[in-house]
Amino acid sequence: MFRRATLLSTLVGVTAVHPLPAQTPGGPLDAEIDRLVGAITPEVVAWRRDIHEHPELGNREFRTAALVADHLRSLGIEVRTGVAHTGVVGVLRGGRVPSGAGPGPVVALRADMDALPVTEMVDLPFASKVTTEYNGQEVGVMHACGHDNHVAILMGAASVLASMRDRLPGTVVFLFQPAEEGAPEGERGGAGLMIEDGALSDPVPDAVFGLHVVSNPVGTIRYRPEGAMAGAAGLYIKVVGRQTHGAMPWDGVDPVVVASQVVVGLQSIVARQVDITKAPAIVTVATIHGGVRGNIIPDSVVMTGTVRTFDPEMRASINERITRTAEKIAESAGATAVVRISAGGEVTWNDAELTRWAVPTLEWAAGADAVSVSQPWTASEDFALYEKKVPGLFFFLGVVPEGRTAYPNHSPHFYADESALPVGVKAMAGLAADYLFDHAGGVS
Repeated sequence: MFRRATLLSTLVGVTAVHPLPAQTPGGPLDAEIDRLVGAITPEVVAWRRDIHEHPELGNREFRTAALVADHLRSLGIEVRTGVAHTGVVGVLRGGRVPSGAGPGPVVALRADMDALPVTEMVDLPFASKVTTEYNGQEVGVMHACGHDNHVAILMGAASVLASMRDRLPGTVVFLFQPAEEGAPEGERGGAGLMIEDGALSDPVPDAVFGLHVVSNPVGTIRYRPEGAMAGAAGLYIKVVGRQTHGAMPWDGVDPVVVASQVVVGLQSIVARQVDITKAPAIVTVATIHGGVRGNIIPDSVVMTGTVRTFDPEMRASINERITRTAEKIAESAGATAVVRISAGGEVTWNDAELTRWAVPTLEWAAGADAVSVSQPWTASEDFALYEKKVPGLFFFLGVVPEGRTAYPNHSPHFYADESALPVGVKAMAGLAADYLFDHAGGVS
């Protein structure tokens, strides 16, 4: 156990069945990790710029995957490709022998590789000029969620850890995942398919860590025990009326008016019907499509959106209320409503004891004053699926420098300052090394 236990007051009241030991001062590889991170940072920056300039959408990360696989092989890391279409899994087996029986602990580190169908509007010499077809439309492609940073950081962490493999008492698994933002229509992908394809098998990790760059002050780290990010469900509502001439609405049933009333009615669910002091919740209608001409009242209107929740019981209650609200409003106007709500993503649930254990390492990586507890984030992450299998921690790395507008993830103006990259490499490499040493039961 190698680092001081701090910030435990932030987790008062959180109790684990099998508590992990606290860390104590002074990691045996601290100085070496510091030196190696400094040496690798120029390459990390170059990788990030290259990936940013050549973004690829989900399940199409061919170039990125090849770059990752070639790098891992150059480090002597065991590599599997084609996992969940374009995913890459690397296995680094440490050379130090734990004193107990068995090969020692296993820790996994994850980065997502896919970009978004967004046209970049940031003035950079390496800005994306890529365009492609997405769901039948010609779109720009941009790393508007910062996954280029994630890949470069994990490539850097792989370099650091491979350089000290003989001193590691266990195994590190590197998960480079496609399609975190979702697979193309008609395809499957992401963390779920990575798991099905054996990403968490042979060897089976004891813990998994991941990070996400966000529009917080550059170099800061924020984390949250337990519910850190929302579970997201897809919402589909089709309102069916009866088509008629726009000049004679009484001869039909107007689904446009009904759909408008449904949108307003849905907002009262979160605002008036559930207790959001228990947990945040969001119901959003993001698209409305219906009709072809201004003088024809259409037969139907289709709405799509998202439902974000942190609590399973609240999710069930909101889903029931959405269905009832849409159906009853439609019925009152002589229309019908068909409601479909997807099973939805899982809540990103950080293991409380693993989080407590990890805080000193995060403080070492970023500085104690730069580490704090975050509010729940209503965005979602399929990293949650890894956490359903093994204890995990997903944390947030700030990338916005002082004086620059903090545009959110998914904005065409999203900007990530590269001075955050070495903090991310240090955090990921430090978490892996510390976890192996703290859970090896002693080393010989």
